[in-house]
Amino acid sequence: MVSGSGFDSIVILGPTAAGKTSLAVSVARETGGEILSVDSRQVYRGLDIGSGKDLREYGNVPYHLIDVTDLSSEYSLFDFQRDFREALENLRSRRVLPVAVGGTGLYLDAAIRDYDLQEVPPNPALRSELEGLSLDELAVRLLSLKASVHNRTDLVDRERLLRAIEIAEYRNDSSGNPARPGLPGKNKTLRPLVLGVRFERPELRERIRSRLEERIREGLVDEVRELHEKGASWERLERLGLEYRFTARYLQGDWQTEREWFDVLFREICRFAKRQETWFRGMERKGVSIEWIDRGDRERALELVGRFFPLKGKP
Repeated sequence: MVSGSGFDSIVILGPTAAGKTSLAVSVARETGGEILSVDSRQVYRGLDIGSGKDLREYGNVPYHLIDVTDLSSEYSLFDFQRDFREALENLRSRRVLPVAVGGTGLYLDAAIRDYDLQEVPPNPALRSELEGLSLDELAVRLLSLKASVHNRTDLVDRERLLRAIEIAEYRNDSSGNPARPGLPGKNKTLRPLVLGVRFERPELRERIRSRLEERIREGLVDEVRELHEKGASWERLERLGLEYRFTARYLQGDWQTEREWFDVLFREICRFAKRQETWFRGMERKGVSIEWIDRGDRERALELVGRFFPLKGKP
């Protein structure tokens, strides 16, 4: 499985709507690999249309880290790191090439640079202390503990804010100095060939629009409505990313017409894609080497992969 280059795996990343899944399936099929999903929403059962699972694309290619939990629990970066390592060891024990794919920047960075994370237990006393604080006061509290916040959603969602403060308090040592969370671990989990899919901005926007229209036709609104009817609160749904957040708000009457809702959601997804691209550039600055594949060119990707891993039908 390990090539002479030292690579032992493949990672395919890129912004939303870039066609990462179909490219990863092609690569896995040609190399005999299996897919490791690196997506913070596809781990949840029931989040199918809005999270873009597109399970039909996998065909007979095995995949991991999809549908591993339900909405009764909050799946964390720590949970992902644990499950990713377990799945990776499973593939290695069977001498199967891991093909990791996704667009969740923090999860990708944690997988590639092997974050050294601690499990943080709940702190009821701290929760009680924070109960009377407003959202703005909680944000100030978090930023006083942790100047850099990876996920800005932590600053606008009360439950995320509380958990982020809980984690930051736990990680501070007795002197009050940060305990250096989120740095690479001592042993690299992966030695990956990293392929990045990119499009010119206008074309990516059109892909985003087309995919959003398709998801609406497939029943995005009904999916969110049914999740709520089955017990997921509106607040819980709004913590699950843009499609679920804005569709939940639409169902609660925030917009009077489908066109208004669509336009806002489309604009926000385009902004999210820009943030993803910024994150990937940040990964490169931190030393992650990314081979960029313009427009998700399958032949170009397979040519690169074939330099380091045997492909079916080729010696």
